[in-house]
Amino acid sequence: MRRILAVLAFLPFLFSIAAHAGDEVAAQATIDAQLKAFLAGDNAGAYSYAAPNVKQIFPTVDTFMSMVANGYRPVQKPQSYSFGKFEWTGDGKIAQQVLLVGPDGKDYEALYTLELQPDGVWRITGVSLRAANTLST
Repeated sequence: MRRILAVLAFLPFLFSIAAHAGDEVAAQATIDAQLKAFLAGDNAGAYSYAAPNVKQIFPTVDTFMSMVANGYRPVQKPQSYSFGKFEWTGDGKIAQQVLLVGPDGKDYEALYTLELQPDGVWRITGVSLRAANTLST
């Protein structure tokens, strides 16, 4: 009986881990779709992955793309990218590290923040970009 109670007490923890794993996959899918839209020149598609807070600041596709082109070129035109660390930061909020090789051939680190929307979809609330601290050999 004790073993059954111990297993039952542990189940919520296991379900929590599974839920977070699903969030990680969904968040990465959102980021991946936006990066692919940028690479395809689908500006409206890329804009569609932005959260309402971003769309309030950049209310049109053109203003959004101007911001991206002027400050986030490695995100707009990566030669390659891969996902790094994932972190659950709070209720319905996550952070996802993306490692990029920019159009200039240099390494960058982008830290994406995403928020779960009322419709159950993850949208990008912000991106912090910096040159990566990597050593070339």
